[in-house]
Amino acid sequence: MLAERLKIPYTVSLVFGGLLLGVIRIPILSPLQVGHRPEWLTPDVILILFLPALVFEGSVKLNLRALLRNSVPLLLLANAGVLVAALVTGYVVHWLIGLPLLIALLFGCIISATDPISFLAIFKDLDVNKRLSLIMEGESLLNDGTAVVLFGILFGAVAAEKFSILKGAEQYVQAVVGGAILGSALGYLAGWMTAAVDDPQIEITLTTILAYGSYLVAYHLHLSGVIATASAGLMLGTFSSKNSMSARTRTAMQSFWEYISFVMNSLVFLLIGLEIHVRELLQNWTSVVFAIGAVLLGRVLSVYLLVPLSNRFAENIPLRWQHVAVWGGLRGALALALALSLNSAFPYREQILNLTYGVVIFSILVQGLTIKVLLKFLKLANGDSATPV
Repeated sequence: MLAERLKIPYTVSLVFGGLLLGVIRIPILSPLQVGHRPEWLTPDVILILFLPALVFEGSVKLNLRALLRNSVPLLLLANAGVLVAALVTGYVVHWLIGLPLLIALLFGCIISATDPISFLAIFKDLDVNKRLSLIMEGESLLNDGTAVVLFGILFGAVAAEKFSILKGAEQYVQAVVGGAILGSALGYLAGWMTAAVDDPQIEITLTTILAYGSYLVAYHLHLSGVIATASAGLMLGTFSSKNSMSARTRTAMQSFWEYISFVMNSLVFLLIGLEIHVRELLQNWTSVVFAIGAVLLGRVLSVYLLVPLSNRFAENIPLRWQHVAVWGGLRGALALALALSLNSAFPYREQILNLTYGVVIFSILVQGLTIKVLLKFLKLANGDSATPV
């Protein structure tokens, strides 16, 4: 309510609130504080709890045909874009901060994918062109698979002190393609089951099982959980819900997932605020500033190099949209979860955590607060179609 009065994204106000609560240390919130959480509340559990619902809610509303029409820029940004950003970020951090190269590249993998949770939460209420929103939302949903696989490859390389490009490429193809096939099959199966009943409560329950089930099965099979859940949501939303669900059920399902998304967003951004160590960030502010600059440079190069290449083979993406794609590439819960998944004995863990915290807080508070200003400046805030510039 306060965020609405102040005309700022509510997720930004939640991060501020989490930071404030982390400083004040209210006793009743101690189970959420770093170091006091239950043993079962691991980064993996946090991801499994929040991510499937948020990804499913975003993907079930996307239009598969529109995604296919924009498949060239989406695939370039979600695959090559993350790789370019991770390499640039890693090498710049290695050069400026002095982290060993493999460690710096691992940080690049952690921080280079745009976060679907942050994007969906902040862009949801902005009236931007539908194709621009689709491209950015699709990229944020798809590039997680790339980032997680690259993270796993670099993590193994640090442990084994050797790097295999062929093995990494094989792992990536398996995780992404396998996740997409699994999610699509489960989405089709869930659609077939919903066609057999006409009860909103049962059908909504089936969609909940689909959202979490597709993620967990993919996770168990070492496939991309996000890709699986997004594919399942796309399949259900594009085909099954329109053909097998009554209007009453569709309305109930949309209301249910919108509310779940609101609750999950609220909790995850409060947790981000509670997770940030303000004192440590201030003590290492120079390294944090260098890391922010490296991440922004990686995003600039990935967008401004790959989108013109995409424009040669697909519908043009105007320069103004590219500016929004650069500044709107937010980082959030995914980066934190990957960084926190490093065990306490991992080399340079604390430095990686501090750099990740710094980039995430800059992304959400600075970029999240100014993206609306940028959209207005570029005359894209009112659904403007934007002619190529």
